[in-house]
Amino acid sequence: MKPKISLITLGVHDLQRAIRFYREGLGLPEHETDSEEVAFFKMEGAWLSLFPREALSRDIGIADDAPSGFSGITLAHNVASQAAVDQVLEQAVAAGAELIKPGEEVFWGGYSGYFRDPEGHYWEVAYNPFMDLT
Repeated sequence: MKPKISLITLGVHDLQRAIRFYREGLGLPEHETDSEEVAFFKMEGAWLSLFPREALSRDIGIADDAPSGFSGITLAHNVASQAAVDQVLEQAVAAGAELIKPGEEVFWGGYSGYFRDPEGHYWEVAYNPFMDLT
């Protein structure tokens, strides 16, 4: 197996709201499809997919009975500066996200903060001066 993630799928309760958040709020470029049941956004290095949560659980073959709290998964968006962290967090909040942790210097020497999208997915926005992840 190659060490690569090519697609991240978020199971969402309200597909149209999620599409608006990622397309209009965060400005991600949506890939046109013939389906109204899924959305794809081309990102650098991977694709982001939005799919109705109930349909995703059926596709996996599991019950959609997970608690509504933290799923144990976060997504990360790395930027080139501390100022860029704050800008992305502000953009996400303006688009309807909840600010969970404002940008701050962190124990590992970088700068990061967290937001939760309207569907409850947690995103870290980080500046890492030790690795070029941008």
